[in-house]
Amino acid sequence: MAPPSVAAFTDTYLPTVNGVSYTVQTWRDRWRDRDGRMSIVYPGSDEYDPDDDEYPVGSLPFPVYEGFRLGTPTIPSAVDDVDVVHAHTPFAVGLGGVRLARREDIPLVTSYHTPTAEYADYLTSRPRVERGIERVAERYERWFLSRSDAIVFPSEDARERAVSETDIEAPTEVLSNGVDVEFFAPGDGDAFRDRYDLSAGPLLGYTGRHGYEKNLAEFLRAAAGIDATVVLGGDGPAREELESLAADLDLDAHFLGFLPREALPGFYTALDAFVFPSPVETQGLVALEANACGTPVVAVDAGALATTVEDGVTGYHYTLGDVADCRATIERVLDEQASLAESCLARREQLSVEHVVDRLASLYERIVRKKRA
Repeated sequence: MAPPSVAAFTDTYLPTVNGVSYTVQTWRDRWRDRDGRMSIVYPGSDEYDPDDDEYPVGSLPFPVYEGFRLGTPTIPSAVDDVDVVHAHTPFAVGLGGVRLARREDIPLVTSYHTPTAEYADYLTSRPRVERGIERVAERYERWFLSRSDAIVFPSEDARERAVSETDIEAPTEVLSNGVDVEFFAPGDGDAFRDRYDLSAGPLLGYTGRHGYEKNLAEFLRAAAGIDATVVLGGDGPAREELESLAADLDLDAHFLGFLPREALPGFYTALDAFVFPSPVETQGLVALEANACGTPVVAVDAGALATTVEDGVTGYHYTLGDVADCRATIERVLDEQASLAESCLARREQLSVEHVVDRLASLYERIVRKKRA
């Protein structure tokens, strides 16, 4: 028996590189492996040619967030005949998913990847205006979630925060986004070092959005005084200031910009420690990708990272805002790098997206039966 057919609506997708776009694509690929159909509706772009079962809708660039596009709440006719709608983001394209679920009276699953209010800092730098936008975003988020038959959170921390801040009545489930452990496996770290002309000594790194909320300045300040090279992949509004700070601290720092996906296993493998100081993560998928490649993580003890990383097994935590503690934790991870790398690799299968999709299939089947009862 084929699994339920799904229409996934997302406001962010390829060629934009982030955790949501890769999660949606990876889940779709695994769904295909099970002879299922998972169509993806996303904001169209001339920079990306759709694959089978990918349906772009009209969109415009979002001027204050490079790579993000504002789509329309359009329902492509090709996705009418499905059993489940899965909304991965609550904005315009996600609204198309809500409309389809209501029109066809089919279940709506919502993935809570990022609190809506966190997008306020993309729109303004004025604190009073930002607080106003946050309040509006929180009210809208409550409305959107209230339409859901089930809400999926990537971590227990994300669920607890959302439940405490909104009046969620729909059933909730904690379901990791999962890691493609076939792809994220130990790679050729030496080749990565050669390609980017990196030294042979210890490497400390991070890849992802260079946003102020990611707290990357704390990483750079902690790295000062450690005999190691700092490597940052990705981009974002804080990059220029981070580069200036690295220069002021006299760090051996390399800002590589966005890394192609195929380069990531080599990047993670080349690192001796992945440093993740962001207190706002709902899961911190890049930490799990690093672990799957055998790289331990120095993680801030806040948000989802408090549980994503296991002390003494996949890395260690430090106290948010304590640069000295961050530095000491980096040094501890470097000292224990060999044993931590071994334990990271021993836990790879626990991170596997296959286990995640097993649970996702059970969720879909359960809510379809309930809707039809």
